Amino acid sequence: MTALATGERRAAAHAPGRARQLAEAFAYPLAGIAAAVFLWWLGVELFVDEGSFLEQFAPAGAFRALSDLVVRGTLWPHAFATLQRIFVGLAAATVIGIPLGLAIGSSRRFSAAVMPVAGFIRMISPLSWTPLAIIWFGVGNPPVYFLVAIGAVWPIVLATAAGVAGIDRGWLMVARSLRASRLETVRTIVWPGIQGDVLTGIRLATGTAWIVLVPAEMLGVDSGLGYFILNARDRFAYGDLVATILVIGAIGLALDRLTSRLLTPRRRRRPDRGPRPDPAPIPATGI
Repeated sequence: MTALATGERRAAAHAPGRARQLAEAFAYPLAGIAAAVFLWWLGVELFVDEGSFLEQFAPAGAFRALSDLVVRGTLWPHAFATLQRIFVGLAAATVIGIPLGLAIGSSRRFSAAVMPVAGFIRMISPLSWTPLAIIWFGVGNPPVYFLVAIGAVWPIVLATAAGVAGIDRGWLMVARSLRASRLETVRTIVWPGIQGDVLTGIRLATGTAWIVLVPAEMLGVDSGLGYFILNARDRFAYGDLVATILVIGAIGLALDRLTSRLLTPRRRRRPDRGPRPDPAPIPATGI
């Protein structure tokens, strides 16, 4: 009976916390979405004249078009094409960014020589490379891959370099005293020490890549969500246009949440093996 009463008291104590977690996970986000849709509808009602073509940008028309596009399967091929491009571009940025960040963070001389040029290139908008990308790679997917990669590589480079620079030099001295090779030092000390920074850089790069990708798809390709926006504009299908914007935002949010969950380092928790016994009393020392 005592154990049962104790369990009931614990459940009652945890109930407010669980309710708060459920509210933060579901109720508050749904309330925010409802408020945003209401403000959207209110803006159209207040500032758009009746009979104007701008009424097609209202929530009702957008959600109707979205439902129609999803049911007919029109958007799925474009969404898959967009996701393929972002994954390829991110993979290229990761393959280039991690070794470059390791080199910059490991060598002061290399950093001093490379960072001015890298900083100059980093401050150029990725979309500014569009004409050159089309000249170099032609039309189709390759220039899109290039634009995504050149926009996403810099968060990975900077995060990796910062992680290397933040490693405790004592560990490196120990490796040097044990005559570890450079590859062994990177594998056993540097890489475990910078994994968190690298994963953070990849998460930031994902957001940058998504922002760059959609405008890049408006040039020289015949698929993707960016292409579909231009196609909807040319067809004067403004409901489809707004619906595609909603899909872009939803997929971008899902990618951000997914990368946050998958790429955030977590401490391993010990398995719950039941209540721990009370520690034994410490005897008096007599001092």
